Amino acid sequence: MDRKVAIISSLMVICAMVILLLGCPPPTVRVRPPEPRVEYYGSPPYPDAVWRPGYWEHRRGDWVWISGYWARRPAPHAHWVPGH
Repeated sequence: MDRKVAIISSLMVICAMVILLLGCPPPTVRVRPPEPRVEYYGSPPYPDAVWRPGYWEHRRGDWVWISGYWARRPAPHAHWVPGH
């Protein structure tokens, strides 16, 4: 009897989790971001630096500009690809 109750309880918990996860779609942003800002970044601060450009990020219903910055290359011949 205890095993039957444990199995039924487990199935109920799994069903509740599936319903909860499928019932909560990710938020949809209906307003496109503003045009990208022009950033002047000069020369690299060290030899293997790569410029990671700024971008717009959607936070709490508003668009926030995340400024670009210099970053160290992860590998000697790596290059930056926006969005990856």
